[in-house]
Amino acid sequence: MLDEQTIIAALEEGGAIAKRLNTYELRQSQLDLMRLVIRGFNNDAIVAAEAGTGVGKSFAYLLPALSHVLLNNERIVISTATITLQEQLYEKDIPLVRSALGVDVKVVLMKGRGNYLCLRRFDETAREQNFLTDPEYEALQAVSAWIDTTHTGVRSDISFPLPDSLWARVACEADLCMGQRCPERKRCFFQALRAQAAAAPVLVVNHHLLFADASARRDGAGYDGTVVLPLYHRVVIDEAHTVEEAASSFFSEQFSRFSIYRQTGRLFRRQRGNLRGLLALILPALHAENQLGEIESVNQKLRDSADSLDKTALELCKREGVFRLTPDADKDIRAALIPCVEDLRSRVQAYTALIKDMLETSAENENEENAVVWEIKAIRKRLESIAQLCRVFIEYQQHPDKVLWLERHNSGGEPWVSFTSTPLNVSPVLKEAVFDPNKTVVCVSATLTVNDTFDYWASRCGLALVVERLVLRGQFPSPFPYATSVLLAIPTDAPLPLPDAPYRDFVNTAVGTLTACAGGSALILFTSYSALESAYNASKTLLEKQGIRCLKQGDDDRSRLLKTFLAEETSVLFATDSFWEGVDAPGDTLRMVILCRLPFRTPNEPVFAARCEDLERRGGNSFMELSVPESVMKFKQGFGRLMRRSSDHGVVVVLDARVIRKFYGKVFLSSLPKTKTCFAELRTIANKIEWFLG
Repeated sequence: MLDEQTIIAALEEGGAIAKRLNTYELRQSQLDLMRLVIRGFNNDAIVAAEAGTGVGKSFAYLLPALSHVLLNNERIVISTATITLQEQLYEKDIPLVRSALGVDVKVVLMKGRGNYLCLRRFDETAREQNFLTDPEYEALQAVSAWIDTTHTGVRSDISFPLPDSLWARVACEADLCMGQRCPERKRCFFQALRAQAAAAPVLVVNHHLLFADASARRDGAGYDGTVVLPLYHRVVIDEAHTVEEAASSFFSEQFSRFSIYRQTGRLFRRQRGNLRGLLALILPALHAENQLGEIESVNQKLRDSADSLDKTALELCKREGVFRLTPDADKDIRAALIPCVEDLRSRVQAYTALIKDMLETSAENENEENAVVWEIKAIRKRLESIAQLCRVFIEYQQHPDKVLWLERHNSGGEPWVSFTSTPLNVSPVLKEAVFDPNKTVVCVSATLTVNDTFDYWASRCGLALVVERLVLRGQFPSPFPYATSVLLAIPTDAPLPLPDAPYRDFVNTAVGTLTACAGGSALILFTSYSALESAYNASKTLLEKQGIRCLKQGDDDRSRLLKTFLAEETSVLFATDSFWEGVDAPGDTLRMVILCRLPFRTPNEPVFAARCEDLERRGGNSFMELSVPESVMKFKQGFGRLMRRSSDHGVVVVLDARVIRKFYGKVFLSSLPKTKTCFAELRTIANKIEWFLG
């Protein structure tokens, strides 16, 4: 059992943690959160904790977790949604806690397998370097030199430009891994990482890895050894508000004509007049040169079928960019889509059958050390999984537990369509895979409640289904002085956000006016890129005349854009979806956040629409039980970008009048900390902001 007083003393004034921090503030909410986490470990309970910005949740769960490891010799897995938080925990917070406890607990940071270089695949790519593009060739030479210096083989340690196309050829992939049969197994970066993890009592992972391990154990891999991760029974899930989205992504299946191109191209292709690919390499050993024509024919027919299906899918996605398979669209599905999917499935099956026959008639199949044979088999399985997914699309009405949908993409120079299957409801899987088998599960985030209840989040992540376990819940408010340091402003003269000119023009005017009043130092968050472009173009000239630099999402990658924004105190960043959370800009770098619109999902998002319909069928109110709570959670994340330190001071402006005019607006406002307020016309708000910011 953990001794509460001993552990809490480390975070009190004069304690072991406090002595190691340059600046220390006693935070009662942090101590209260730690007490709840300790109870969770001592009582084998599930913990759901909302810890406001500045509570210091990392220390509040790390001290009990590492103390439990020392006392009980049990492995603990700490899972996060972002690599940024993983690295912060591993590089800063955990070393400080270990120092405070005076122990050297081994901790291993594990990223997804695709983040690590595969030496065998690198060697194969190097042998084919004449067929790389010039940027790929240059990067390959740089990677070759990097291999001699890296100890981890992880992509994030690479400091030079690396094309994604090259990394895809050299990265570790689970189904292509030969394990102990690999000729490079003694030098393998990922196997070395797994060996380190097996000896470590604390693992820092991401949600994807956690779900990969938990679902494999649930599906039969068992609870008595290593699967994706070594065996564990205690889990801390940080950024727990992302659990449903992360699980939906993990359990989804997808294919496109490009994914088919990649697999068939790896098997067989003609390049600059030469035969390339794994099958071309193995044909002489199989004594199957006479099957070259058949391979080329089957390969081309599959690619042609993928092209035909993609063309049909583009027509179906023409209006909205997405198309969901529903009974209402059955006529179009049966007349246009299913025949093409059936043709693709038959072409895939013909290809995989040919590969299987070729390998089974050769003694080469018995040589499990042959890397080429191994990879051919792995690609055959990938193609077989595409055939299985095609069958699900063909029999879509027999799969009410899945959301089947198409989406148009415009990357790569020409439009193309992805085919995706997503679980309608991930909560039962999460209950069975995460909450049921583990003794302690601690879920923490700055945003888990809506209107002071955990009901929405618990219903979406599977916790609401847990009935025979002790579940501890707690809200721990931010210690930051919102009541005196933050002004929440809402223009009463803002038009309702309808798809017409008055609202767009108002936002364009308001963004320029308010940002100029603040002298920059603003993050402006939108829910659509078109609205962002409109406001950016309308404001840029005015702001730049005042020496305010305007930055726009899409002009650079996210990390470099944020770095530039943080380096220039008067800059303004126009951003959309991914910037509503994960932006940490303390001090005068950020003195104003403008939320242009309440972050409701668009009605045509296939998975969200399907979940709304499912809720309505079960007698619920999808707007109040799904749309509003989800929007409130994201709204709270956007609001939380402003205050990152107790000394911060600034303004949050909401340009969406629904928050004060609609009955559900009070749910948004009641979910925020108490602040100063100014609900007035835009001109009055502008004057108030100038005064408030001094």
